[in-house]
Amino acid sequence: MNRKLRINWQTIKVTTVVLLLASISVMKLQAQTSKMEPTETKEIVKGIYSIKDSFVNLFILQDGDGYIVVDAGTNVGYITQELEKLKINPDKVTAMFLTHSHPDHVAAVALFKNATIYLSNTELPTVATEKPQYLTLNKTEYKNKYVLLNDQQVVRIKSLSVKAIQTPGHTPGSISYLVNDKYLFVGDAFSLVNGKVAKPNEGYTKDMKSAIASFDKIKRLPKAEYIFTAHTGYSSDYKTAVQTELK
Repeated sequence: MNRKLRINWQTIKVTTVVLLLASISVMKLQAQTSKMEPTETKEIVKGIYSIKDSFVNLFILQDGDGYIVVDAGTNVGYITQELEKLKINPDKVTAMFLTHSHPDHVAAVALFKNATIYLSNTELPTVATEKPQYLTLNKTEYKNKYVLLNDQQVVRIKSLSVKAIQTPGHTPGSISYLVNDKYLFVGDAFSLVNGKVAKPNEGYTKDMKSAIASFDKIKRLPKAEYIFTAHTGYSSDYKTAVQTELK
């Protein structure tokens, strides 16, 4: 009887500790999420649209009668409603540029069924091994073709030129995209605070030292005008936004 009692108490103690740690983690994540301020669904500049999906943005760029999208978002139903407000048909999205493979950026990939997926070649190990938290390209529900991008590689889609700039830190394969030399999309690689580039969210970033080092790759883009983040809005004053030091 005593032995059984001891075992039960040990089980209760372990369970209590696990639940306590889980509760602390959830509270930390909720605190981090509450600080996020994505842009409302709207046309930001002619032909560039922000889509608000709860606490994250994806961005759609128009090219003639077609579109490309930066990141895919998380909730298919909600994103569909937001696209309807803008009269954008997801079937007309032909290319999807993923900044990284966290679920809030890729869970709605299936909505854009006609889009070729582009992502960093350095994100592939993460995609291949860290499931189901991350996008896995071999899942049967994802029928999309995909292309792995090297650093500084340029993809041309009709009138759009998309330059891949690998900005590791948030994840090993985080990548930013410079469109037509003017519009910089950084995903979660960086944040914006009071109009200035800041470090990415510490609660979700794997290697902050690498993230800070990556800032050097995006702060001297001579023709850039806009910078877009996934969780903290955007700035139409790139030059002012990058006049800062990350520590």
